[in-house]
Amino acid sequence: MKLSRLLILRSELCALSSVLVLFALSPVLCLAQSSPLPPGTTVPGDVARQTQPTALQQAESSIMAQQYAAAATQLNAWLASHPADARALFDRGYVSDAQGHAASAESWYRKAIASDPKQFESRLALGLDLAAHGDTAGAREQLYAATSLQPDPPNPAAKAQACRALAQLLRRSDPIGARDALVQALRLTPETPADTLLAAQIAENAGDSGLAQQEYRKLLNEQPDSPQATAGLAHLLIRQKQYADAQPLVSAALQKHPDDPALNAEMAVILDGEGKKADALDVLRKLHTLEPGNRDVTGMLADADFQAGDLNSADALYQQLLAATPNDPDLLDSHGQILIRQQKFAEALSVFQTAAAARPNDVDAWSGIAFADSKLSRWNDEIHALSMRSKFAPENPSTLFLWATAYDNLHQSKAAADYYHRFLAAAQGKFPDQEWQARHRLIALEK
Repeated sequence: MKLSRLLILRSELCALSSVLVLFALSPVLCLAQSSPLPPGTTVPGDVARQTQPTALQQAESSIMAQQYAAAATQLNAWLASHPADARALFDRGYVSDAQGHAASAESWYRKAIASDPKQFESRLALGLDLAAHGDTAGAREQLYAATSLQPDPPNPAAKAQACRALAQLLRRSDPIGARDALVQALRLTPETPADTLLAAQIAENAGDSGLAQQEYRKLLNEQPDSPQATAGLAHLLIRQKQYADAQPLVSAALQKHPDDPALNAEMAVILDGEGKKADALDVLRKLHTLEPGNRDVTGMLADADFQAGDLNSADALYQQLLAATPNDPDLLDSHGQILIRQQKFAEALSVFQTAAAARPNDVDAWSGIAFADSKLSRWNDEIHALSMRSKFAPENPSTLFLWATAYDNLHQSKAAADYYHRFLAAAQGKFPDQEWQARHRLIALEK
């Protein structure tokens, strides 16, 4: 099974879990679900501090009472005559956010920022909304801006939330920037378990495995049952091939969290690394049941079935994935290999040709084309495929033997003999049947 894909999946699942934990601990990160206003987020120019026009006061009272429809009507009326009121524009965006109208909320927040570029609240709110909807670049821009501004009235908790949100956003793409943002947050408010987890992930992404292990262990001392910390620490141990150290951690965590996807993915990696292929396959089947729509999980199970020799099951999964992405070279290569093993050489040739068209430097595709051509007695086409492959990868005993037999069948004796000699020098007893054939053909060719 492809260990790299398992490790990537574990990282994705663990990162997702940590994001959800942070959001749960920080209501300000999900404005639309906060009630009535998120902790650490205030309406600029708090009503309690100064006298405001009655209409705006009424609208903000409606927000505090979660009467969002009434607040929207009141704010619309106010903004009709005060279109540049940044405070009211933020209020209107917050109401849309609370009602689940993401596009409308974004529009209002942008209007508030245009009216007052230094308004912290709208920058934070917009940044969080953009992050939630996958606009990483836009979210980064707004959150960076928020971390350089001050809430009105000053509120360390709100400022810290902006820093934490930025750190979470940057944890993979810019771990140094993420570290700096988290440090800024910790200067404003005390460290939380979510901060410790985030610090560990940042250190891991920065390549500092020692510090990452230290932070994961620190969190486990505080929260021994944390599946995120267990998965993170186990991941580091797995990368170092310390399977014996990782397995007890993951096994204990699975006793308490048997359906945690990240932990199950790691157990599959551990078992595979220990050579327990059948046990790893069982875990992958469970993981696929837990995550049936996850393409990475489906691909991993297909790879494992393939290696276990269950070609029908593997191919069904590959074709399921190909239905969604029919030109994926990796999936096509895997499907083609199964067709080769099923001796469906013409079908395999077509599949490998599609893969090579999608990715011209696909070594596996050109190897598959050459092998299928050899089985179909397409000697000149086989030599072309081998020539294309040689542009991207060195020869190996298998390709040297294909060169030799192709030239042999084309009655180009000198070239055939040369490649048979090169094959025998590279094979070194690992391909006894082909080596026997090569020696006997050399006797005939060199008479």
